[in-house]
Amino acid sequence: MPRPIQATIHSQALRHNLQAARNRVPDARAWAVVKANAYGHGIERAFDGLRGADGFALLDLDEAQRLRALGWRGPILLLEGVFELRDLEICSRLDLWHAVHKEAQIDMLAAHKTNVPQRVFLKMNSGMNRLGFRPDHFRAAWTRLNALPQVDEISLMTHFSDADGAVGVAAQVAAFEAACADLPGERCISNSAATLRHPHCANDWVRIGIALYGSAPDHPEHPASHWGLQPTMSLRAQVIAVQDLLPGDTVGYGSSFVAHKPMRIGVVACGYADGYPRTCPTGTPVLVDGARSHTVGRVSMDMLAVDLTGLPHASLGSEVTLWGAASSGEVLCIDEVAAHAQTLGYELMCALAQRVPVVAD
Repeated sequence: MPRPIQATIHSQALRHNLQAARNRVPDARAWAVVKANAYGHGIERAFDGLRGADGFALLDLDEAQRLRALGWRGPILLLEGVFELRDLEICSRLDLWHAVHKEAQIDMLAAHKTNVPQRVFLKMNSGMNRLGFRPDHFRAAWTRLNALPQVDEISLMTHFSDADGAVGVAAQVAAFEAACADLPGERCISNSAATLRHPHCANDWVRIGIALYGSAPDHPEHPASHWGLQPTMSLRAQVIAVQDLLPGDTVGYGSSFVAHKPMRIGVVACGYADGYPRTCPTGTPVLVDGARSHTVGRVSMDMLAVDLTGLPHASLGSEVTLWGAASSGEVLCIDEVAAHAQTLGYELMCALAQRVPVVAD
């Protein structure tokens, strides 16, 4: 039989989370952000659950091609724009919209030979200091773009650095609005955190990323359940061995865990080569047959140990949910596991290893 580990992608949860975000900003159109292969879920597996979006936003031309092959005929936005002149030919062929965040991309458009002008999203650096034109250069960039016959409609966008925390978005909103107050074009400024926490900032478009996938952008201040989000990826394995420990027995490499009482542990077919973080310490939560327990000792490449001491019915073959929903319906939020690993749910989703079988329900 195959090694007993599997990830399940929940299409209905994707639909639910998209609608939950839409409910926060009912007058805005929604980009479903599917960069990084739909945050590790797989574009083809996630598509059915997200096809109710108004458009898809991503980074790679290959991923855009995959969406078109699935039959999507609506808007697709390249969030980082194009990287070389010939990319614009693909944008024309696939009817892609694309961000413009630097002068070199305007130069490429000026050199592009086409009879079909392109839809672009001019990006402002309103404080993130990652991509975009600074506010005092934004209008000049818009003027250059507006003069090009290769350019059709120009939309305006920015990205928030602190929508998920106490700093908030007010300063960046003010910078954005001041720099483009009288410029025409649709606006797109809100990410997942702003959509959920600052719905009053939403305008023509919002970009919904991590919230689609059942993770709270402001965890631990708010759990995913606070925003009505459901897990979209469940990683489940099985107990493949059981060990009875005496006081003084150790578990795993480095003997970092020492039993101080008689214990019963289960060895689980999941390790860091499957994408489970090696940095998860003893005490990281898991569900065993739907009941809450925790890891014991260091995570190995192919295995980890969990405490079965208080679970007399757990045995060989018991289901262990590493994150997501157990078969019985209990939920272990990916954000909680990520917090123990001192990272984010984003990273766990994206790091799911290729060797793990994945199915969609």
